Amino acid sequence: MPFENLKLKVTDILKKENQPVTDKLKMICQLLKDNIDHYDWVGFYFRNGDKEELILRTYVGAKTDHEVIPFGKGICGQVAISNENFVVPDVQAQDNYIACSINVKSEIVVPLFKDGENIGQIDIDSDTPDPFTEKDERFLEFVNQEVAKIL
Repeated sequence: MPFENLKLKVTDILKKENQPVTDKLKMICQLLKDNIDHYDWVGFYFRNGDKEELILRTYVGAKTDHEVIPFGKGICGQVAISNENFVVPDVQAQDNYIACSINVKSEIVVPLFKDGENIGQIDIDSDTPDPFTEKDERFLEFVNQEVAKIL
């Protein structure tokens, strides 16, 4: 499904009334995993209060033990500090990569900002080498901008 069609579905999910935020985030994770072939694991991490760590709020994909990630550790932890998108074409080439599954070949992490502050991120793992393009980045930035509106 093209990103433009998915954008409409994302906004529809976020507009649902009487639906807890975490449920909406889980529905977005499922939507992305089901409709983008190279999105094999999709999750949202958020800053844990004043602590310099991320907490996994919800995800879709293989079970992970990485529910808490310190700032600076792994790709997610680096994005928490850099405030910039991080596209990893080959996770094996990254020194500071936290392996979640032997099947994961690449990753993209896009920070989520609310009122100019980095409060979390969307994390996508792919079993496909080097699948992420600038279109993925722009789409995930859109997703995060829309999510920020309901937080």
